[in-house]
Amino acid sequence: MTSQKPRIISIANQKGGVGKTTTTINLGASLAAKGKRVLIIDLDPQGNASTGLGIDPKARRKTTYDLLLNETLLTETSIETAVPNLLITPATTDLSSADLEMVTATRRVFLLGDVIKSANTDDLELDFILIDCPPSLNLLTLNAMVASDSVLVPLQAEFFALEGLSQLLLSIREIRETANPKLRMEGIVLTMYDKRNNLCHQVETDARENLKGLVFKTMIPRNVRLSEAPSFGLPVTNYDPTSRGAMAYKALAQEMLERLTA
Repeated sequence: MTSQKPRIISIANQKGGVGKTTTTINLGASLAAKGKRVLIIDLDPQGNASTGLGIDPKARRKTTYDLLLNETLLTETSIETAVPNLLITPATTDLSSADLEMVTATRRVFLLGDVIKSANTDDLELDFILIDCPPSLNLLTLNAMVASDSVLVPLQAEFFALEGLSQLLLSIREIRETANPKLRMEGIVLTMYDKRNNLCHQVETDARENLKGLVFKTMIPRNVRLSEAPSFGLPVTNYDPTSRGAMAYKALAQEMLERLTA
């Protein structure tokens, strides 16, 4: 049981295919394994986090669409997963139209934050809320960042990775100046890292030189088990707990907790 407000972290990168949903699922499961009560909010219309945690589409009766546009409470949308201490508010393709529908709302970038801050959220007794953002800087992502304490950025170890990151950092700064002054960077985690690849080493060196302590020491390797796990509806930490991917996400969770208590 937690007596404090949950820490709200957006997992965001406007580039697709960087391991964003994989990071959300497996970081959430790793924190849950450490006794933290975690809610994942699936804010991607593709609903990959929901599928990756084994939530059947028929079971997604109340979703993030209802959260944003039907004033539904988190206590009504959150469902237990097969992982103890890990809940999810699932998404369906209905969410793809939310952007257009939200445009006319007077507090359109505050919709998610308003729901999370409602008194009922305390009933879930959460330690963390992880928001899996869509791969674009749209109204859904803005809602996530405005609602969050911090942003965690998965960064694929590839040639153009740092180039795309500058736009995201600019957006975070703008949100801090206009809508959420407390927003900060949780950090940057290098994903799909192949230690045999010289380019990966170069991206890591550049990232650490430019972004210093923002870059987590833990790096997520390329690992076939990470790719296989979602098709079984499980985090890799449950699907193959001894795999390199699982061990890396457990280490990332530990490093994050240590940073938060430092």
